[in-house]
Amino acid sequence: MQKTVEKRLTRSEVPVENTWNLKDLFASDDLWEAELKSIETDISSVSQFKGKLHTGAKVLLKCLYAEEQLHIRVVRVATYASLKSSEDGSNPVNQGNSSLVAGMLAKLGAALSFIETEILSLSEGTVERYLQEEAELEVYKNKLNDLLEKKKYILSPEVEELLASLSEIHNSPYTIYQLGKSSDMQFDSIHEGDNELPMSFALYEDRYELSTNTEVRRKAYDSFIKTLEQYKNTFAATYATKVKKQVAISRARNYSSVTEMLLHPQKVTEEMYNNQLDIIQTELAPHMQRFANLKKRELGLDKMLFCDLKAPLDPDFNPKTTFGEAANMILDALEVMGPEYSQIMKTALSQRWVDLADNIGKSTGAFCSSPYGVHPYILITWTDTMRGAFVLAHELGHAGHFYLAGKNQRIVNTRPSMYFVEAPSTMNELLLANHILSKTNDKRMKRWVISSLLGTYYHNFVTHLLEGEFQRRVYSLAEAGKPLTAKALCEQKYETISNFWGDAVELDEGASLTWMRQPHYYMGLYPYTYSAGLTVSTAVSQMIQEEGQPAVDRWLDVLKSGGTLKPLDLIKKAGVDMSKPDAIKKAVAYVGYLVDELEKSYE
Repeated sequence: MQKTVEKRLTRSEVPVENTWNLKDLFASDDLWEAELKSIETDISSVSQFKGKLHTGAKVLLKCLYAEEQLHIRVVRVATYASLKSSEDGSNPVNQGNSSLVAGMLAKLGAALSFIETEILSLSEGTVERYLQEEAELEVYKNKLNDLLEKKKYILSPEVEELLASLSEIHNSPYTIYQLGKSSDMQFDSIHEGDNELPMSFALYEDRYELSTNTEVRRKAYDSFIKTLEQYKNTFAATYATKVKKQVAISRARNYSSVTEMLLHPQKVTEEMYNNQLDIIQTELAPHMQRFANLKKRELGLDKMLFCDLKAPLDPDFNPKTTFGEAANMILDALEVMGPEYSQIMKTALSQRWVDLADNIGKSTGAFCSSPYGVHPYILITWTDTMRGAFVLAHELGHAGHFYLAGKNQRIVNTRPSMYFVEAPSTMNELLLANHILSKTNDKRMKRWVISSLLGTYYHNFVTHLLEGEFQRRVYSLAEAGKPLTAKALCEQKYETISNFWGDAVELDEGASLTWMRQPHYYMGLYPYTYSAGLTVSTAVSQMIQEEGQPAVDRWLDVLKSGGTLKPLDLIKKAGVDMSKPDAIKKAVAYVGYLVDELEKSYE
């Protein structure tokens, strides 16, 4: 029998219709390069105000407006380079352009750091007086108030300028991590019978980890872990550098802890942060252990290994769907959101906002990038499975959110707290699941949808939440002066996973390496916010089912509000109070209900 080898495409071999259209950002690389140079020249349009912000409200307004206009251009230039790098990180031109942008951002940050320091050096009450004297400053009110809140943590103008000029170096751990993942890591191919199957980070996470074939799934895991093992010391040193920097800066700025410093821009209390981590770990573990035991039994596994957790519960039922079919299904599911939102979704799916092909050098996972004044861009790796429809719906949730925020707010007010960001995305997943459940009487399809929903909760309430717990432990070690070696990181990750899964899952040493999988550790306290967002969307999706249009209207109003409100107030606008544990407990109870429904379906 002739062997077949599945070949990964290079970026130039990918059909154009399966790629995003970056011409909406820049018609050509030459135009991008010209704009990059032009921005560096135009920094003076803002820096001309240096030393003058104390002279009056009108001067402050002119400075902030000039900064805002430059910021819009910078976002476009940086997004273009970032998306190019994401579509093919192995391309040396893309790597070089990312470095050029990093250099420009460092130069810009240093040149404009005077704005913060001068505003903060104004005498008490001056900013409030400026706001009263100049009505057009109102749009910058949140920005100015946020700055005043930071006042006690700001260092001298010289130190702030120095720190800003070092931004490229400060961000280098993330750059090194991403390059290591996308360009350097090589994985052994695996075999299924006579067929040789290619292996990559993306293929493991998007295909093999979800494989119905236990042998393939476990072989792929072994190949995956073998490569992670080879990089663990390098990645540990990279991550430790990031954490040490955060500890040093938090102390220099007189924060009580790294956690306080990282929660500050999110406008989240430590109680809200700890509630998410503590309540979900404690109350969700028994439900997820039941889910793991159910999988082990129904799949006839000799043991439930860590790499089996994402195996489909009904391996012979894996609905296939093309990208086009999935797009239509999502559009039907989101009709409940009304015509304005539906039109955004139609445009996104028909006008190449989505990059869906797999190719060598492409970033793993999925994300949505939303440059102000253009439109969002979505990266996924499409594998013709129905699960991909949920990933696509999720990223479209981000796109709809930031498109509406961008249309209704100035750039300074588009981004809400990170605490809220995952709510609009998971909302779309829940609406898609409810839609499919309402349209089918097929017992296996219903079981599959419930399993998919549990996949969403697993992603947000288990994978990312346990990342959040791992971060909490790492920062505690770092602040106690303990070295963050690969051994220490692996021990913390293993203990975190083991505490959650108990005896339901047999853990191997490879499970302890999963801290190497996610880029989120380089993005502050991001992982735990996935659970906060899903807590909110669980509550609001239930309100939409119960109330209909009034709940939809409140939700759209929240999306359009962008970053004009603190997260607690923004979420209250949707009808949910996150200052209390009730919503978290209710969301966890809903997961328990889903597991109950699955167990009943096998009786």
